[in-house]
Amino acid sequence: MDIRQLHYFAEVAKHKNFTKASQVLFVSQPSISKMIKSLEDELGVTLLDRSEREVVLTDTGKLVHEKALNILQLLEELTSSVHELVQVQRGSVKMGIMPTISALLFPNIIAGFKERYPGIEIQMIEYSAKQVELQMEQGNIDFGVTVLPVNTRRYETVSLLAEELVVIVNRQHWLAGRTSVRLAELKNEPFILFTKEFALHDVVWQACLQAGFEPEVAHMTSLWDFCCEMVASQLGISLIPRSMASRLHHLAVHPVSISHPQMAWELALIYPRDKYLSYASREFIAYIQANPPNQPG
Repeated sequence: MDIRQLHYFAEVAKHKNFTKASQVLFVSQPSISKMIKSLEDELGVTLLDRSEREVVLTDTGKLVHEKALNILQLLEELTSSVHELVQVQRGSVKMGIMPTISALLFPNIIAGFKERYPGIEIQMIEYSAKQVELQMEQGNIDFGVTVLPVNTRRYETVSLLAEELVVIVNRQHWLAGRTSVRLAELKNEPFILFTKEFALHDVVWQACLQAGFEPEVAHMTSLWDFCCEMVASQLGISLIPRSMASRLHHLAVHPVSISHPQMAWELALIYPRDKYLSYASREFIAYIQANPPNQPG
């Protein structure tokens, strides 16, 4: 069986006309007819009813047409995969990445991947967690790093890091001498929150509501460093991942664990379930799975 037989047959079935198929394929009509007749002879069946003005698939023709389309699709995917494999050294990937914390995780990963694939360009574009999903939906990035949970019906996830959230306070604050605190005890404290486009804003806000109070917002910011500096200046308290708090010894701040409820902060790489990923992107994701990032600290 010749792939051209299936290709010509599929085009005739699509256009229901030998002449139109001939124009699309840039092949003479007699050549198409001969090729399809040879397919019918090889299978021992009639695939097309030629008695009408429009060519009609027979029942057997419908079955063969369905299978032929599957074979042609697989062949196209095979050709694309081989082409990508050959071209992967000149590929590129676009990754949406959250500021600061993700940047701490990825330098070693990127360095290792670039050593293996020196010709692949990796573009890291900073977005908030919610913006990562939006930019992916709009096709501006191939995949991204964000905070869970996400819609798992739309996205595949690769877990990168899971850690607790802690309260950071000024070292003169009444909580600075404590090792832990219940979230409900922070009811009357001024909060420094991240802006609403950050997933952490919603996490903290919802946790406070569940603890029985609405947080008193002193300031909102989109900058990790600014948030921590405001805490150091006694302008309020904030909740941040422990790995970030562990990097603040140069500031007059102190981390305090939250004993109830335990608040998790989970970082993951996500990519769309229903969109095509280039070979370069798939290789990068596979590399991350095989070489998970070390927890920053």
